[in-house]
Amino acid sequence: MYGSVIGRVSFGLAPLALFLSACSPGQPPQEMEGVAQSGPAAAAVPAPEYTLDSENTHARFSSEIPPVLTVPSGAVVEVFTKEATDGQLDVNSTAEDLATLSFDPIHPLTGPVFVEGARPGDVLAVTLHEIEVGDWGWTGVFPGFGFLPEDFPDPYLKTYVIEPGATEVVFNERIRIPLAPFAGVMGVAPATAEMLTTIPPRANGGNMDNRHLTVGTTVYFPVFVEGALFSIGDTHAAQGDGEVAGSAIEAPMRIVYQVEVIQGGRAIQEPQYETEEFYAVTGFAPTIDEAARKATRYMIDYLEAEHGLTRVDAYALASLVGDLKISETVDVPNMLVSMHVPKSVLGIR
Repeated sequence: MYGSVIGRVSFGLAPLALFLSACSPGQPPQEMEGVAQSGPAAAAVPAPEYTLDSENTHARFSSEIPPVLTVPSGAVVEVFTKEATDGQLDVNSTAEDLATLSFDPIHPLTGPVFVEGARPGDVLAVTLHEIEVGDWGWTGVFPGFGFLPEDFPDPYLKTYVIEPGATEVVFNERIRIPLAPFAGVMGVAPATAEMLTTIPPRANGGNMDNRHLTVGTTVYFPVFVEGALFSIGDTHAAQGDGEVAGSAIEAPMRIVYQVEVIQGGRAIQEPQYETEEFYAVTGFAPTIDEAARKATRYMIDYLEAEHGLTRVDAYALASLVGDLKISETVDVPNMLVSMHVPKSVLGIR
């Protein structure tokens, strides 16, 4: 089982006021100096050993994109991300600005990071230790995109000012949205020289838009190329399962993560992840039904290999305690479904 590398940290807002005070509206967060975490959970957060700013980005997945950083297994990396349009929108943008928006630079990803020792067939574990939100964000509806494009043909844009230390943003005079930040896109390089768009999720990860991949989660990626070439971006301050309108609260962020190469363990075909509470698998496919079947089979594989169940017992247990979650519905041509199983049931919590 891959549970040995999971981080035990929490989303700490203690340093956020100082962190955001250094940011001007519409800009990504800048590196903090002299800001200490407090509390027992914060004490467990390892200090970053490497830093990548938000200019070290690319907007494709390919084995041919050269790394901007090389680190050993176990390294702790701090990265800064841009919002999803790579600066084409800002806090003062309106729906009219969507008409001239180019999708070519969509999803600027910070990386790639070459992890020493990672080879095809290995697993790269990425533990998310810190995620801190920048000072603004946006939510949009793009004509022809989303789960219900025929119902909403007109462009729509809402922007948000995210105050220092905020735990929620104002949607309207009655509705407040809790902040629950995560990276919409995380992934390793695929085994192809083709420059693949970041829009759909694939076996290498990519645009999974899975809101459960937040602080304290360890995500496992199958490695396809030497060094893994890990990248992260498309950061979301809040999003529901499915991201039905096609966007979240898209915002710049600061993330601290740790990488570890796992060799000789159980092979995986697509990303899997765990927290202190549950173990989860993902499946992508052109339809929700097919993706759900893949996720179910991957969970059966996990229960059989890691917990000694027969395949039919694993199938039955997945029916009793497995929770299928529609993670992503709009990133054509693929959708993403996850299945969670509580660790308390498995006796490993």
